[in-house]
Amino acid sequence: MVDQTRRIGWIGMGRMGFPMAERLLKAGNKVSIYNRTKSKAEPLAASGATIIDKPSDLAGMDVVFAIVSEGKDLIEVLFGPNGAASGGPGKVPKIIVDCSSISVEESAEVRKRLAVAGSDFVAAPVSGNGKCVKAGKLSSVMSGPEAACLSVKSLIESYAPRGVTYVGEGELSRICKIAHNVMLGVVIQNLCEITVLANKAGVPREAFLKFMNNSVMGSIFTAYKSPALVNLDWTTTFTPKLLRKDLDLGLDLAHGLDVSMPVTAATREALQQHMGLASQKPDPAAYLAADFATLLETIAAGAGLKLKPENKDVPSGLES
Repeated sequence: MVDQTRRIGWIGMGRMGFPMAERLLKAGNKVSIYNRTKSKAEPLAASGATIIDKPSDLAGMDVVFAIVSEGKDLIEVLFGPNGAASGGPGKVPKIIVDCSSISVEESAEVRKRLAVAGSDFVAAPVSGNGKCVKAGKLSSVMSGPEAACLSVKSLIESYAPRGVTYVGEGELSRICKIAHNVMLGVVIQNLCEITVLANKAGVPREAFLKFMNNSVMGSIFTAYKSPALVNLDWTTTFTPKLLRKDLDLGLDLAHGLDVSMPVTAATREALQQHMGLASQKPDPAAYLAADFATLLETIAAGAGLKLKPENKDVPSGLES
């Protein structure tokens, strides 16, 4: 969706932020971009972006999008020195759309502080990774003031064309995202377990995952993780540390609401075991910075199975 009438800003050029902002630009919108490491944003200047020096340069924008790693990072870029919303009433963006995965409590704090400053807050986390963004497979869930949410929906659809769902006021979208990422953790753990089971019995991983992806159990997720599991390609899309954070958020939420989640708890412990075993790797930090699909290696090691890349051309379902 092209919107030449509103001034649009963007904060965050990580694995998700860069391609999301790029799609917003390619849709024909004019976007001013801030990233802590300026060089990561500079390639988008060729697509028409204006690269700025500090978040406060976005203070006069109509809509500012943000996608950062953690709640403390969002608070910093909004309310810290030279923050986008640090100027007080009348000197803040009219609407701030946050696509980060943060806790309900952090989101509520940000909403309260923005309301005092006179800015509407739209919580709009997304489902997918950077490859999904580029393939047009991203979706989003949003909550907050209904009028503000609906006013930015068409912009969000620029990078989340599979669908943008409004779920209500306040932080309800955060709960949806936490639940989503809890399922992500449970599914990758189980997908790795059954892949190792079939592989140790003699079934090539490529053949097993092809069967699974063609079955009623297949999904966009199982398809786009298949090349990694077959060829042991651990190019990072999402790290074990970030997954652990989301599982903890889900379990904390469940405890507060008196919801029993034994499968999630078991998955969290399996992930912790994986992270602990990383200390045995030549470069533990680098290993834990690799993709969370490395869980396959921990499960295989526990089964006494030595994995080797199968070197197969496996479709991810994200091909254009």
